[in-house]
Amino acid sequence: MSIIRAGLVGYGLSGSVFQAPVMEGAEGLVLHKVVSSRPEDVHADYPEVTVVSSYDELLSDPDIDLVIITTPNTTHFPYAKQALEAGKHVVVEKPFVNRSADALELIELAQQKQRVLSVYHNRRWDNDFLTVKELIESGELGEINTYEAHYDRFRPEVKNRWREQNIEGSGSLYDLGSHLIDQALHLFGLPEAVYGDSFVQRVNGQAPDYFHLVLYYGNRRVILHCGSIVKEAGPHFQVHGSKGSYIKYGMDSQEDQLRQGKKPGAAGWGEDSPERYGQLTLDVDGETITRTVETRIGGYEKYYQGIVDAILHGKEVPVSAVDGMNVIKVIELAMVSVAEGRVVPFK
Repeated sequence: MSIIRAGLVGYGLSGSVFQAPVMEGAEGLVLHKVVSSRPEDVHADYPEVTVVSSYDELLSDPDIDLVIITTPNTTHFPYAKQALEAGKHVVVEKPFVNRSADALELIELAQQKQRVLSVYHNRRWDNDFLTVKELIESGELGEINTYEAHYDRFRPEVKNRWREQNIEGSGSLYDLGSHLIDQALHLFGLPEAVYGDSFVQRVNGQAPDYFHLVLYYGNRRVILHCGSIVKEAGPHFQVHGSKGSYIKYGMDSQEDQLRQGKKPGAAGWGEDSPERYGQLTLDVDGETITRTVETRIGGYEKYYQGIVDAILHGKEVPVSAVDGMNVIKVIELAMVSVAEGRVVPFK
């Protein structure tokens, strides 16, 4: 096998904007077939791709090597299980599944079938997160004592979509929270304990649209926050260490670029606006020095290149299914914390 033929399940916002265009940036990966009830939408973007209406038809195709699941959260577990049982490699849109027990079952099945199983936590390749990661790993900030990340938006009106309905796996904690949690676990590993506050804040809301999480790491605190009624957002990242602080406003550019129809390799892809570069303030021999830090270039396409390398060359997957499961564990513990009003140990 020198080319991986992918089958995309679903062609809504995730499939059409955040998956198919990003896949084009990975050498050795081609979109072969799509499961969708709207073939005209698929063919408008990819005239040569076959569209089928049945998931079973996709799984029965021997030419399909990789199945990419972008359907609603309630389908992630059964669809991934079916694909693995059919002998396919699998990528699941975040969040992985709704329950960590289901994640463990899929992990064991993937090991049994000797197939790659990964979760699409693409925001590990956000330009601002890559910058934060580099600053932390370089030691320039010293020992990190406080890490705070916000995902705030101004969306006061509730939309009629499954993510905002009162069903399992809906709400901002599973949606945006999974991004922030994965980034934090990627940097610091598993926490000792979790505290959570989450509720429905908007009028006529059904699913939680606000959360505030605190992850405990000894003397370090990781704070993850999301609000849906924030007209003027504060810093996206605040990182404080024994040697100084890094403050960063604004979000990674790739989401907006994808929504505008741009793809990996386009001019300015993954770049940040200079006016949004973060500020690094250090204590140097008792003197306070502040400088601007150029934001690193983001690259969602690196995720799918990693998937290609894992399948074809046996390399480590870019995001493991165990990582995806741990994100769900944190969400589950946060929900226990919300219900019981206490800090919950991570077991």
